[in-house]
Amino acid sequence: MNEEQIALFTIFGGTGDLARRKLYPSLFRLYRKGFLKNKFAVIGTARREWTDDYYREVITTSIDALSPTEEEALAFSSHFYYQAHNVMDSAHYHSLKELADELDEKYQLEGNRLFYLAMAPNFFGTIVDHLKSEQIIDTRGYSRLIIEKPFGSSFESAQQLNEQIRAVFNEEQIFRIDHYLGKEMIQNISAVRFGNYIFESLWNNHYIDNIQVTLAEDLGVEDRGGYYDKSGALKDMIQNHILQVVALLAMEVPNTFSEKTIREEKIKALKAVRIYSEEEALENFVRGQYVSNTFNGKDIISYREETNVAPDSRTETFVAGKLVIDNFRWKGVPFYIRTGKQLTTKAARINVVFKPSPVNIFNPEDVCKTLPQNILTIYIQPTEGFSLTLNGKEVGPGFHLDPVKLDYRNTAEIIENSPEAYEKLVLDALKGDATNFTHWDEVSQSWRIVDVIRQAWDKEEGDIPTYKAGTMGPAEAFDLIKRENDDWVWKPDEWYRERDLLK
Repeated sequence: MNEEQIALFTIFGGTGDLARRKLYPSLFRLYRKGFLKNKFAVIGTARREWTDDYYREVITTSIDALSPTEEEALAFSSHFYYQAHNVMDSAHYHSLKELADELDEKYQLEGNRLFYLAMAPNFFGTIVDHLKSEQIIDTRGYSRLIIEKPFGSSFESAQQLNEQIRAVFNEEQIFRIDHYLGKEMIQNISAVRFGNYIFESLWNNHYIDNIQVTLAEDLGVEDRGGYYDKSGALKDMIQNHILQVVALLAMEVPNTFSEKTIREEKIKALKAVRIYSEEEALENFVRGQYVSNTFNGKDIISYREETNVAPDSRTETFVAGKLVIDNFRWKGVPFYIRTGKQLTTKAARINVVFKPSPVNIFNPEDVCKTLPQNILTIYIQPTEGFSLTLNGKEVGPGFHLDPVKLDYRNTAEIIENSPEAYEKLVLDALKGDATNFTHWDEVSQSWRIVDVIRQAWDKEEGDIPTYKAGTMGPAEAFDLIKRENDDWVWKPDEWYRERDLLK
């Protein structure tokens, strides 16, 4: 039986898109599974003048896709309350405290309070200051804070923001959410490594040639042009999602599988990532911006034509780079990373490329010709699973080798019924488990790594590289990896080129 969690949720930004698409459905899943029962309540706050009844209609609509019964939807939504709120107005926090205290008594919530800041980071400091000054967090239970990214826009701004929050909440109370860490196959990285000695024994520079991490999106900026044009792919994806994945891949084996030991090893791994000079950053990282193209019969506009994007924008929509990890385990093993918008397909995967056999005994005419490399692939989305490419004998006479793939994918039924990332992370926060959240030491080191790259790019004055929408990035991204005599393992655009669906 699932253990009931008792808490009052206060969602700042309760009328926003994130709350409707992710938070309310996630809370309903927890309710349906019994993690939330009778002893919970939710206060949604925002500037809009909504009533409780209207707010509950919004909640009911947001969970429609989960096919609740009328009775379920009514019972669940009855726990939701709305308060119009100006985050800058102290009087509104006084009203918020009164409602919180009233709900605490009504639902027997034991003073447990979880605050979710689904708002712009420039409001975080003001909100936490008022939570303290109005004594909203002075209860007999716990107070925890969930913060959405972006956490700052540079190391300096992130540090300033962190100091504001830490003046009210200690690190153990702060849950910096990165939804990638809630994905099933991201959490499976540890299972693959530490649960299978066959891999962990090979997980080093003696056997691994390179590691590739790709987070690809097949859409443009859609309605986020205003935000994205100030952020770009480096800050939007590399600083958080990709560096978190790299930390899980590169970390040392923890003594125990616990929040504290995993966090310690991830921090060590990030601190071992070489912080480049600006010259090294330009040599090892490339950027790109998508331009118009016809892909699979669809005309796609350029980034500069997107809504709320400056017509002369130099914001990157694609980043590829080589990370170097300066420690004993990974010396000489490049970690190649790439991410971008308007690429060939939406997918996230990791390719661990093992070194080739040192001698090819099967080709006596050319013993120097290396065999195809073994590759372990971890599929993160949209499919979930693993594959391992091995060399086997081709069927028939002679002794020709042919790569074969050992492949496992979670079924559609498993994927459909597995917890969504936000559902898992909200439950972790309720339980006080920060294993799959980012610690300040991880955030700060990630900013140190990317800040140099950003500064180097900002000093460049020439045109930035471009790539046609539907392709896997600019030519410079392929040149970067070829300089190391390597190649990107995953090339989904080749399928479309072969069928003349992509130029």
